[in-house]
Amino acid sequence: MSDLPYRSLSSYLREKFGCRVQKISLDAGLSCPNRDTEKKGGCIYCNIRGSGTGSYTAGISLEEQIETQMAFMARRYKAGAFIAYFQSYSNTYADVRTLKGIYDTILSYPEIVGLAIGTRPDCIDREKLELIRSYSPDRLVWIEYGLQSADDETLKRINRGHDVQTFIDAVNLTQEYNIRTCAHIIIGLPGEGMEQYVNTARLIADLPVTDVKIHLLYIIKGTPLEDMYTKGIYRPMTMEEYALAASYVLAHLREDLVIQRITGDPHADELVAPAWSLEKSRVRAAIVEKMDNLHLYQGCLCSKP
Repeated sequence: MSDLPYRSLSSYLREKFGCRVQKISLDAGLSCPNRDTEKKGGCIYCNIRGSGTGSYTAGISLEEQIETQMAFMARRYKAGAFIAYFQSYSNTYADVRTLKGIYDTILSYPEIVGLAIGTRPDCIDREKLELIRSYSPDRLVWIEYGLQSADDETLKRINRGHDVQTFIDAVNLTQEYNIRTCAHIIIGLPGEGMEQYVNTARLIADLPVTDVKIHLLYIIKGTPLEDMYTKGIYRPMTMEEYALAASYVLAHLREDLVIQRITGDPHADELVAPAWSLEKSRVRAAIVEKMDNLHLYQGCLCSKP
């Protein structure tokens, strides 16, 4: 677990590949089923960019996105290998033929040693999993599913568009194909507190999940959450509150899980609040300090089978 109180992605990748590995975020121009009219337009915290880069809308091809980012990451971080991360929207929300054409883009780049696909648990099936598995003999492959919360009432409140059981089913199905699974959870969702955060961690610990991303709920422009904030219906967390909650979430996760993220990553030009969410290094340091002060580390409160 290195010198951190949790098992970080960077250390895991260095152990596996023996060099600095960087993720490159790709926008394939796909959409999301939760944006369909009958699904009321998406989650309350998501704007029209769908947590993406906007590169596809700007007319930048996948090849150009890949080559530009690899060159930048090699210069800045001395990266020797890369993970292609299809991040924007739901990257299994298309037919298999279309998806194959998108994923195959990485095959021309031997420097790309991994494939990560961000999507929703209600956008997966056996045919798509078979396709994704086909890339695994030569690469590290994982799928990222947004759970956000293990509380169905919360999922309804944030207009998530699926329930907890859908996530459980997707994770179990993915395990059948021997594909790594990364679960996304959000700390700070409306109506939630420490009880809900810990329950979400416990659910993930009980499932065949291999990786976790912990996000801070921040408010961005043009979202229903911004309206709630403006009307005083929702108050964002303080850094102290977030550090405490994240510490206990990590403590209730299995020690073997790879922690890919422990805070949010907002675009500065879109952020409404909290301002401290832009200070990623400071937030990470606050979590590490909190865990140290409380004598917590990843897995220390996780129930043993």
